[in-house]
Amino acid sequence: MLGEPPGSPRPAPLVRSRTMRYAHSVRLPAYARIMLSQPTRIELLELDIDVRLADLWREAVDVSDWSLEVVAAFIRAAYGKGYCDALTEDAPGALCLDHGYRLPDRYVAERDAA
Repeated sequence: MLGEPPGSPRPAPLVRSRTMRYAHSVRLPAYARIMLSQPTRIELLELDIDVRLADLWREAVDVSDWSLEVVAAFIRAAYGKGYCDALTEDAPGALCLDHGYRLPDRYVAERDAA
C-alpha cells in the first residue's frame, strides 16, 4: 500500500494518488456503494455508456505513451461507436428515452424549390 517501506512484499499501486488508488478502474472504490443507494439519471446514463465503451476502456489500459494524438484517436473511436450504436438501435432514441431525457428535434434541411 501507499507509504509502505521499500522491499515490502506487496507491489506498489500503479497510480499513486490519494483519490485514485486503483489504476484498473475509472471509478472510485466507493462508486458501487453510492450507486446502490440513489443513482442519478446522469450516473445511470454514464454507466450505460461505459458499458457500451468497455472495449475502448480495455484498449486504453494497454496504452503506455499517451499523447494528444492518442487521446484524439480514442475520442474519434468513441464518437464513431456511439454513432454506429445509434444507427443500429431497435428504436431510434431509445438511450435518451430509457434514461428520462427528451429526444432532440431532428434537423430538416430546407430543400430548393427549383
